[in-house]
Amino acid sequence: MLRVLAQVAYRPALLYIDSAKYLVGSGGTAPEGYQALLRLLDPAGGLALVAAVQHAFGLAMAVALYALLIRRGAPRWAATLAAAPVLLDAYQLQLEQTVMPDVLFETMIAAGLVLLLWPRRAGSADAWLIAAGALVLGAAATVREIGITLLVPVMIFALAAGPGWRRRTARTALAAACFALPVLGYMTGAYYVRGDFGLGSNGPGLEYGRAAVAADCATLAVPADERALCPSPAEVRALGGIDGLLHNPRSPGHTVPVPPGLTRGQLLDRFLLAVLGQQPLRVAASVLRDSVRLFALTRDGDPQITSITRWQFQTFYPVYPHRYTMAFFTRLAREHGSGGDLVAVEPAAALLRGYQLGGGYTPGPLYAAGLAAGLLGALSGLVKRPGLVRQPGLVRRPGLVRRPGLVRRRTVTAAGTELGTACLLVTLAAVVLLLSSDAFEFSWRYQLPAVVMLPLAGALGLTAVTARARRAIAARTATGGTGRRTRPASAESGPRAPAGR
Repeated sequence: MLRVLAQVAYRPALLYIDSAKYLVGSGGTAPEGYQALLRLLDPAGGLALVAAVQHAFGLAMAVALYALLIRRGAPRWAATLAAAPVLLDAYQLQLEQTVMPDVLFETMIAAGLVLLLWPRRAGSADAWLIAAGALVLGAAATVREIGITLLVPVMIFALAAGPGWRRRTARTALAAACFALPVLGYMTGAYYVRGDFGLGSNGPGLEYGRAAVAADCATLAVPADERALCPSPAEVRALGGIDGLLHNPRSPGHTVPVPPGLTRGQLLDRFLLAVLGQQPLRVAASVLRDSVRLFALTRDGDPQITSITRWQFQTFYPVYPHRYTMAFFTRLAREHGSGGDLVAVEPAAALLRGYQLGGGYTPGPLYAAGLAAGLLGALSGLVKRPGLVRQPGLVRRPGLVRRPGLVRRRTVTAAGTELGTACLLVTLAAVVLLLSSDAFEFSWRYQLPAVVMLPLAGALGLTAVTARARRAIAARTATGGTGRRTRPASAESGPRAPAGR
């Protein structure tokens, strides 16, 4: 019903500043995987169909996450809680209604994780699912460049999953090759079409904004022609944070004169290297300060980051500064099969806005709990614990269980290992992806994959921790709490027959 309401409230769909480059063409500044989807849907139903399909992606992700968790043995209430953010988060709904690649990107992440983590039997299906999951996650990088960072958790997962170093090494090589296949295929095609072997380029000096915000201009030693690139905190706030430093025409990155023999990109890169070389801890602290914003209880506007209002429902059809006017958006929509004007139906839009601002989003503490539970689940599944292992022959060495064939050793069950590696994959993927995005710029839009990944990590972690606790209780019950297997009382009474040889 929320999704139907969103389609009624904003017709035919919401457009954002970057929507134009995906509808018209980015000229190589962004990967064009999302454009492939638009080319399929535009002729059939225009932008309204694009929004409807993206809403269907949201519902499909929730179903897939719920099914995966049930198959992995999670309680139904935990699986429901993990699927709820995708269904009910208003920021998720707003981007599903917007012509932007983020929903397709998180859908491909969810699909890849489900393929990698779906319970499988030993044999070729294991390798097949790893290959399929790595292929889908690699293809996600053709939708948003930051997806390339998922190669690290995929390879670590393939290396940690399953017995035997030879099989692990082979699976890791297979996962890396399948992940790289769509990336290299896209880059090769881009080279033949544009002469540029890459996924895309957002322009020179993309990292300049983070360096300028983090730098201590009073102690930074840079040449005189770079000094103006270091703004004061007041200037950063006036420009609109990192996003303003990158895109505002009044930003020093756009207005500082370029010395002869250099390009603007080279000038910004020199400033970046100076900040990283002289003040690396300030840059790291700046990234970490932004990364913890995700876990805050409320979502308030902050002049240091991209305005959160861009990802909130409005009671009017939103437009943006400079050339992104209503006339521009209307012309763009008509060029892509959407007749009529862009409209916002105020009663429905006001209802969505009230829902969003009134708490209709995933609270930060739930994300924090998901991250903590995912880390605990990874540790509980991978760290060995004392257990009883059956071994042929009579054991007589001191310090071992005094029972023929039983030895106390530190062991990990197969189920515990599988749940541990599952938690490791999802938690590590979330951390790598979100931190990599924050390293450039914090935006609530870039935090959207957390809606899928952190609740999933938390539910898997909860399942792993509770399963380990149940196994520990069962083992303690079997040994009578003494570390020894207990013998029934009937076996102790009466004469005993002599043992055979």
